[in-house]
Amino acid sequence: MSIVVTGATGHLGRHVVEQLLEKVPADQVTAVVRTPEKVADLAERGVKIATADYNAPETFDGLFAAGDKVLLISGNEFDKGRVGQHQVVINAAKAADVALLAYTSAPGTLTAALADDHRGTEKALLESGLPYALLRNGWYHENYTENLAPVLEYNAVTHAAGEGRVSSASRADYAAAAVAVLTGEGHENQTYELGGDVAWSFAEYAAELSRQTGKEIADNAVSVEAFAGILTGAGLPEPLAAILAGVDASVEKGELVVDSGDLSRLTGRPTTPLADAIAAALKG
Repeated sequence: MSIVVTGATGHLGRHVVEQLLEKVPADQVTAVVRTPEKVADLAERGVKIATADYNAPETFDGLFAAGDKVLLISGNEFDKGRVGQHQVVINAAKAADVALLAYTSAPGTLTAALADDHRGTEKALLESGLPYALLRNGWYHENYTENLAPVLEYNAVTHAAGEGRVSSASRADYAAAAVAVLTGEGHENQTYELGGDVAWSFAEYAAELSRQTGKEIADNAVSVEAFAGILTGAGLPEPLAAILAGVDASVEKGELVVDSGDLSRLTGRPTTPLADAIAAALKG
């Protein structure tokens, strides 16, 4: 029996593998990657490496074994038909009769276009008949703290979320929840709504940035259309800019507030405060 993590070279996948190694022997962990060179360090530590690509179904043939627990980390190729990509993994997992397939989804409350692929994948997973765990991850602190350069350049947090709030948490928090599900018992056919313990507004985010940088960082709320224009002006493709602006529209409607407490319950600890993520980003 292996614990198999797809997308293991991604930010979240790396966190999951590292945290798994704190709980189970390395030879029980399989990292599925497209570029094995990126995980040479994991291979040296005894992690099994499997090379496969969501866009090449045959690469998943025989990759899973009966009794495996699989974490399907959602792909980030928005233009490649993500539901079809994920179906490849679901089909291979069903053929192998795995014990559990956990999927990193999006909050059940999210209606933005970003959620469409997640809902489609959830439907495919439920229809497969596999034992599943839906990890409906809320927003990551890092979605904001890894993009501080323009904020600090213009001394403004520009967004289209109005006074909406976000229950974000760190990638490490979400990874810890996944590890708890992959290494624990009784998670079959469960749905977890995951988010940070504290929901914050962009005005509060700007205020915390001001406090930590000693600069006056403005809360610059704009319309969804204006925000999409700003993002395309910064070089993002129009479809992606529209998706991200749509998320802000959902934030304004309260769709990224997750108050289930599932994340801290699964991890057994409070979620990482946004202020800590800001401090780490400013140090980095």
